[in-house]
Amino acid sequence: MRFTGINHLAMATGDMDRTIRYWRDLLGLRMVAGLGHPGYRHYFFEITKRDMIAFFEWPGVLPGPDKDHGAPVRGPFTFDHVSFGVEGPDDLWDLRDRLDAAGFWVSEVVDHGFIHSLYSFDPNNIPVEFSAPVPGVDLSENPVMADSRPTLYAREGPEPQPDVWPCPVRSTPVSERRVYPGEGLRLVGQEPRDEDGEPHHV
Repeated sequence: MRFTGINHLAMATGDMDRTIRYWRDLLGLRMVAGLGHPGYRHYFFEITKRDMIAFFEWPGVLPGPDKDHGAPVRGPFTFDHVSFGVEGPDDLWDLRDRLDAAGFWVSEVVDHGFIHSLYSFDPNNIPVEFSAPVPGVDLSENPVMADSRPTLYAREGPEPQPDVWPCPVRSTPVSERRVYPGEGLRLVGQEPRDEDGEPHHV
């Protein structure tokens, strides 16, 4: 099994037009797909040829609460921030100038040793980071554990450990591999339909 990247991150907004203005027009990400009907929209913005960020627009969605990148929290919580890679330091300074000119709060550039980063928030109050690689530092080639008290499992090293999880007892036969209709079929000119031929809405 080989992963190829993050196909898309799915976020939420209550104002798709403000979201388009930020992600497409300010940051320069092409809007490559849009789905929708009353009460629902789902738009996709291209980060790279393989990676996208997408937004659902639902009535009544409000911007997220104020929460700084990496600030500790308690209670139910799942998402802290998303970091977008850029090619080099000039891109960080260009982004900083653009965000500042557009009236968005933007941090100073921070040196994290393996990346230099810039922090900001999108119109939905999503904490966003932009990161440029530091030449000569490649964590993929040379993983580093700098935790003074790493967890038990982290001490096993960077490579996936065998025999931790049960293996599948049977592979799904080709004859049983069903792919069900989704809203995205509209992007290729097809109407999603149930097995009985009725229009299908996800």
